[in-house]
Amino acid sequence: MAAPDRIASKGRPPILFPLFAGVETLPGIGPKAAAALEGMAITRPRDLLLTLPTGGVARRSVADLSDLRPPEIVTATVTVTRHVVPTGRGRPHRVICSDGARDLVLVFFHARRDWLERELPVGQRRIVSGKVELFDGVAQIVHPDHILPETEAPPAGFEPVYPLSAGLTQRVLARGAEAALARAPELGEWIDPSLLRREGWPGWRDALQQAHAPQGPADLAASAPARSRLAYDELFAHQITLALARRQNRRGKGRPSRGDDRLRRRVLKALPWPPTGAQSRAVAEIAADMASDGRMNRLLQGDVGAGKTLVAMLALLIAVEAGGQGVMMAPTEILARQHLRALLPLAEAAGVRIEALTGRDKGDARANILADLHAGRIDILVGTHAVFQDEVRFADLRLAVIDEQHRFGVAQRLKLSAKGTTAPPDVLVMTATPIPRSLALSQYGDLDLSVLDEKPPGRKPVTTVMLDDRRLDEIVARVGVAIAGGARAYWVCPLVEESELSDLTAAEARFSALRARFGAAVRLVHGQMPPDERDNAMADFAAGRAQILVATTVIEVGVDVPEASIMVIERAESFGLAQLHQLRGRVGRGQAASSCVLMYQAPLSDTGSRRLQALRDTEDGFRIAEVDLAMRGAGDLIGTAQSGLPRFRIADLERQAGLMQLAQSDARAFLERDPDMSSDRGQAVRALLWLMEQDQAIRLIHTG
Repeated sequence: MAAPDRIASKGRPPILFPLFAGVETLPGIGPKAAAALEGMAITRPRDLLLTLPTGGVARRSVADLSDLRPPEIVTATVTVTRHVVPTGRGRPHRVICSDGARDLVLVFFHARRDWLERELPVGQRRIVSGKVELFDGVAQIVHPDHILPETEAPPAGFEPVYPLSAGLTQRVLARGAEAALARAPELGEWIDPSLLRREGWPGWRDALQQAHAPQGPADLAASAPARSRLAYDELFAHQITLALARRQNRRGKGRPSRGDDRLRRRVLKALPWPPTGAQSRAVAEIAADMASDGRMNRLLQGDVGAGKTLVAMLALLIAVEAGGQGVMMAPTEILARQHLRALLPLAEAAGVRIEALTGRDKGDARANILADLHAGRIDILVGTHAVFQDEVRFADLRLAVIDEQHRFGVAQRLKLSAKGTTAPPDVLVMTATPIPRSLALSQYGDLDLSVLDEKPPGRKPVTTVMLDDRRLDEIVARVGVAIAGGARAYWVCPLVEESELSDLTAAEARFSALRARFGAAVRLVHGQMPPDERDNAMADFAAGRAQILVATTVIEVGVDVPEASIMVIERAESFGLAQLHQLRGRVGRGQAASSCVLMYQAPLSDTGSRRLQALRDTEDGFRIAEVDLAMRGAGDLIGTAQSGLPRFRIADLERQAGLMQLAQSDARAFLERDPDMSSDRGQAVRALLWLMEQDQAIRLIHTG
């Protein structure tokens, strides 16, 4: 076998065994082809089945050479009349063919004479196919795609084109796919019959046959019935896995936490305006989860400025009202301190004690926090990875809020689960990065979803402009006028230091230039600074002792200085759309009119221009995320290496978001009706999970 099976064969339906043999067991796939296929992650017939054509070649069949319309791709039956052997180095071997009335010349460079004379013997009829062009008024095909005896079937009128790697040809891929299709068994139907009828999808095996034998360009589209069905199969298998994980999470015994609303009422009374409908809805969903016997696993997704902090605080207060404690986790010390500053006034309004614990806390201060936490004298803890340490013990941890969860690993989250005293705490995951619904379902489908799609009334719109960096002096002058009037400004640079490998402006260099112009009004913040220096610079900016903060993207998430009203982003075209949106979200938080300057280096690429224009034209983070997804693709948008985002062979998350939602609702409905997967459809779903190598789902079935 070319590569070991990822899943042990134990438990796999025997009917699927032929699809999981080595790819070299297929006729026509020798050791060299098998090695080349392995480079494309194709090691078994099953992988070939799920590697669909990415294009196609239309071949017009002509009965007479007089019907040729060069340049075009044609298939014709001709008689070989003579070979013109090259007389000099570099000259081609030419084979003259005829239909009895006109000639067609086949041209070969660097081909062996004996092979040509064997494939194209004089006097024999052959089917030839390839691109015909005129050369000195004579029709010719250079290196035909196909040379076949007249007794064989001619190539299809629309021939599929497969993705290739070095050492492979279309013929090898096509024959391999054909052989793999011959091994594809008839399987029970795992798709709901009413859905199958409504969509007009073929059965699984028929869909494979149709997808590998497209009849025209329409059959290559993601919306073609065969391809839609096969994409749905992948998405459905993935969503079954997530639904099983979700069910397993809910089976995990939780601990009901029912609040009496007394602390939350105090906070809401102290707010300058009431919560939005979306905030109220999210809190109600969280409260219902926390009051249940099952363990909460919920994702809170919101745009910049949508008010996630208030929702998180109200959730934490439910835990305190129920007699327990809550913890909020942040990925960086800056963000943890920022959360503490944001939550402190709310905690004071509620009359509860909140503290922070980071890696910087040492000696008596740390010991006192740990002692008070264990004794239950601290109601809410805000922390970084330091909270995972064994000596950090709670009296009664009821809720863990995890901010920017993609920066925390699964093992760390499991450690946090162990912090509960009698049961694992409820978990609320927060992300400040709007994610298109299709990706949210694929990445977080095991979590329940709450979305903040409204903004509190205090948020001001931000005027966004694009300016060429040749207008730098003008921009600096405008910032100078603004800070003379009391404004505060962020100036974001992509790098910390100048680099010979990049011409991107460094934060250090920009800081020096602005410091020379504006003196002590300028501070610098970046991730490589000692934490004390960084915090001091941030504190000076927040307090107004500094009016310009030169920074890297360390300020991207969570930094909250309501008085800041100007955001300058240098070399904006080098940032991702979501990152630009987060940076812009640092302004527009106070009463002053705010602006964001996207400074770019001309000429802008088409992609760079589209990205900046999208940001300029809307402040809707979910709309921006959809544009980002369409431009960059799912893996790049989230960062596939760290996101756990599944890699689909057929499904296209950018263009088939509707299928993902359909798959999720169908998967959950199916498991409600058939929790043990014991029906005929349940057995078919089990076969699908084996086929799609959903390891986690298979383990959950075996343990559940």
